[in-house]
Amino acid sequence: MNRPLDSVPAGGSAAPAAVQVVPQRDGSVRDPGLSRLAATVERLREELAQAHSDAAGRSLIELAVGMLVERLQCGPTEASVQLASLSEQAGVPVLDFAADLLNQAASDRISAVARTFVASSADGTDPVALRLRTAQAHALAAPDTEAAARSMLEHALRPLGAGAVAIWAAHPDQSLSLRGSAGFGPAEAQRWRHVPPGVFTPARHALDQRATAAIPELAGASLPSIGQHEFPGGRLAVPAGLGGRLIGVLEICWQDPLPEQTRPLQRQVEALAELAAATLETWTDDEADAGAADTEFDALRRLTAGVFDPCLILRLAPDSTEAPLEFVVRDVNPAFVDFAGRPTNTVLGARLLEAYPLAAEPGGLAVKVEHVYATGEPFRAQRMRLAAMVDGVPLHTHGQVSISRHGHHVLVIWRLEDGTTPVARLLQHAQRLGRIGGFEENLRDRHIAWNDTLFELYGLPPTAQPIPLEHLGEHAHPDDRDTIDRFLRTLLHHQRPASTAFRLQRPDGVTRHIRVVAEPVHDPDRGVRIVRGAYQDVSAQHWTEVALAATRDQLAHSEQQAAERSRLTLQLQHAIMPPTRGPLDLPDLHVAVRYRPAEKDHLVGGDWYDALALPSGNVLLCVGDVAGHGIDAATGMVALRNALRGLAATGAGPAQLLSWLNSVTHHLTDNVTATAVCGLYEPATRRLRWARAGHPPPVLLRKGRAETLPQIGGILLGALDHADYEEHEAQLDVGDTLVMFTDGLIERRDQSVHASLETLVALTEKASRPAQSAHAALDATLDHLLRYSPADTDDDTCLIGICVDEGPTDEAE
Repeated sequence: MNRPLDSVPAGGSAAPAAVQVVPQRDGSVRDPGLSRLAATVERLREELAQAHSDAAGRSLIELAVGMLVERLQCGPTEASVQLASLSEQAGVPVLDFAADLLNQAASDRISAVARTFVASSADGTDPVALRLRTAQAHALAAPDTEAAARSMLEHALRPLGAGAVAIWAAHPDQSLSLRGSAGFGPAEAQRWRHVPPGVFTPARHALDQRATAAIPELAGASLPSIGQHEFPGGRLAVPAGLGGRLIGVLEICWQDPLPEQTRPLQRQVEALAELAAATLETWTDDEADAGAADTEFDALRRLTAGVFDPCLILRLAPDSTEAPLEFVVRDVNPAFVDFAGRPTNTVLGARLLEAYPLAAEPGGLAVKVEHVYATGEPFRAQRMRLAAMVDGVPLHTHGQVSISRHGHHVLVIWRLEDGTTPVARLLQHAQRLGRIGGFEENLRDRHIAWNDTLFELYGLPPTAQPIPLEHLGEHAHPDDRDTIDRFLRTLLHHQRPASTAFRLQRPDGVTRHIRVVAEPVHDPDRGVRIVRGAYQDVSAQHWTEVALAATRDQLAHSEQQAAERSRLTLQLQHAIMPPTRGPLDLPDLHVAVRYRPAEKDHLVGGDWYDALALPSGNVLLCVGDVAGHGIDAATGMVALRNALRGLAATGAGPAQLLSWLNSVTHHLTDNVTATAVCGLYEPATRRLRWARAGHPPPVLLRKGRAETLPQIGGILLGALDHADYEEHEAQLDVGDTLVMFTDGLIERRDQSVHASLETLVALTEKASRPAQSAHAALDATLDHLLRYSPADTDDDTCLIGICVDEGPTDEAE
């Protein structure tokens, strides 16, 4: 042990001859019993915690026996018999009766609260009194306020749903100092070690008001305090004082909103605040002296605070006097991240071999730390193996390690290889969230290792015997046993990796859908010795796939219905207005039509047009747009178009026609609104009378110059039960071209309607070019407008071009 560490390889020293070592796939060497040793350490740790709990109960009984000895003037044996007899007569357990007896004899606040809870319990077994007395016993026996805060949190506050606690000491200059805390990370506690005057925190509010400050949710209260990001829920800040003098504050933190402030809860909190005051009164001076004296530790903490790599500050355990030495993790720096992915508080304060049991392997971290402490020689390795045990699963990594002694402390710094820490953290969380249980089975000695998740998947208690692979078929659904047999034959007989899915039937009657994967570990000399693998609960995925299949069937049916509805809508629309239609020759007019449906079938709209010679000799010219898309818009379009045709036969003017059509739209259709332009052309005079109902006005092209007709007033159809419309008259000449359109031709998301009309006017002028005939020029103009339209809304577009030909008026002249 005293040989220089520089002569030891970075990966660890050679194993003793008496220890059997097993080569791993990565070439490293590991004691085959080390994993079992680590599991034993975890079991012993749980037994120790249970022993502490039992010892606390026994201490209460011993105190009660001592009180009876003093009061009855008898011996301890007779007092014990008397205590058992009294508890039997009261019909309560001895432990609860002892707590009640001590509460009645004591005169402090905790005793009063304990008496109340025991008296109010239906059967006399309420655990609150025991919790408060246990918290008091541990807190008063603790070496400092930090330990007292941990005792309050574990024994009294966690059963109330609290997640953290802080004990503040108040100073005459209105400042606060954090004397003890539990539930927060070390970096957070260090950051809030001192609160200067003027910072309004919940603790300061409680001191100023000399009353409990109850905050339902800290996140919405705009009050800074310790752990405000980790515990954004409810807060209770209770003044702590003795003899009428306030000396501090007890602050209790919840992650969730503050629980209901019942009278029993208030009395528990007041009792704990009195206990916090007692701890502050007892240890404030001692802690100040200890803090001033421990300059070595403070200097080491300041040194590691600026190091970007994870650092552990170790000290020799108080009860470690003989080799092998044991060390306690006294502090970690802010950059510390456990390479096994565990929270920092699981490492801080633990013994090194409790936090990292696999560090005891030959040449491991524990050996190096002990050597550095004994010799004072620093140790550095460019690549050292680090190992940890998480939920029975060993995790390994490599990194650069530096170990040095600083007085009574040992500083350990490691720099892990890239990606190691995230992988370890992801492995742990993936096993938990993915419900993955790992196993390893030795086919020779029949030793089987399961992690905790696998016991949960099987519905077995952690103390149950793991199930061998060869018995897997007995726990599967009868229909899946052939599948299990093929899986085992591939794995054990052909010695190849295998996987399968089956239905696991648990003892509680629940059936789970499980996927198992396994691989054989080949022994170079004697074939397969170990089989390791994992089970994953895929029940949620199975039922999700079933639900998705049903959803897909329903979606396919809905899509078929939607396609049929869209097909019917298109047929209806095309029956009234075919997308391509030849030119119309009307009296004194040549009319060309372009209709462009929306690119998406489900956007079939209600655009419509009409050009019709009336019995009076006039020509009806109109275009409109029913709001919406689909079959409702198409049927609304048919209704309005036919209604206007019938109304036009009366010989009324455009304004009157739109007024009647508005009444039809409002009363005779189901919530339909529409826009329209209606015009009547008189061939004898070439006069056009027109009106508009919320629709863009037509564009007139004359001798290469284009302009929009006036924006006369008129509300859209169907908005009101009665509406009047303005009428305008335009005198047309031979060669004039009138363009009527729906908003699908001009509408843009980034432009106003006025700007879009100006763009259309300019585009119409560019489209006007000499051609062989006026009819060819009209067709070219309409094609140009459709091709270069600036619209970007993918809406239906209806476009009508009306060219004025030679007529009766010219012949008369």
